[in-house]
Amino acid sequence: MTDPNKIIINLALFGMTQSGKSSAGNILLGSTDFHSSFAPCSVTTGCNLGCSCHLHNFMRREGQEVILQFRVLDTPGYPHSRLSMEHVKLEIKQALAHHFGQEGLHLALLVQRADVPFCGQEASYPVQMIQELLGNNWKNYTAVLFTHAEKIEEAGLQEDDYLEEASEPLQILLNSIQNRYAFQYKKGNSVNEQRMKILERIVGFIKENYFQPLTFK
Repeated sequence: MTDPNKIIINLALFGMTQSGKSSAGNILLGSTDFHSSFAPCSVTTGCNLGCSCHLHNFMRREGQEVILQFRVLDTPGYPHSRLSMEHVKLEIKQALAHHFGQEGLHLALLVQRADVPFCGQEASYPVQMIQELLGNNWKNYTAVLFTHAEKIEEAGLQEDDYLEEASEPLQILLNSIQNRYAFQYKKGNSVNEQRMKILERIVGFIKENYFQPLTFK
């Protein structure tokens, strides 16, 4: 029987190779489900699903505590050092249908390094993939997760300064998805504090859709 006070939130990670998708997925899950390492080539070659522990004391609904659980789909980045775009696209399409075909996807996270300019054809590939796989409603189900955000502080900038100076393609993208974004830092705050802050923003984005997921038929 389905627990009315438990919500499972399904997320999928998209982005370029070495953007930090797997590392971000581990932070969201509070685990080490996904292999993450520096490499001169693409590390992730297939889709992998991770599941978090139950999160208590996170939110309430009608006076009752709601238990949250996050499921995160890690995907191969593109451009990929070994796989073609068609292979990556098919791999992700099949994984979305297999893992989220019944329950649906609540949010696609476009993982973008804060210290790498968002410009050129390569940066647009993950966005094109999201548009094609999620369909016409992709703008309502997409957010940007900026990794390596500590580089912003090291440059003496605030988040608002960074966004104001961002490339035009990035500003256009953020405007199109109603400025849904979050920053992930590796310095300063504890990992758990970082995780909770990002998850709170993600849940806020999902609330805008009234927790209604995007289904794949």
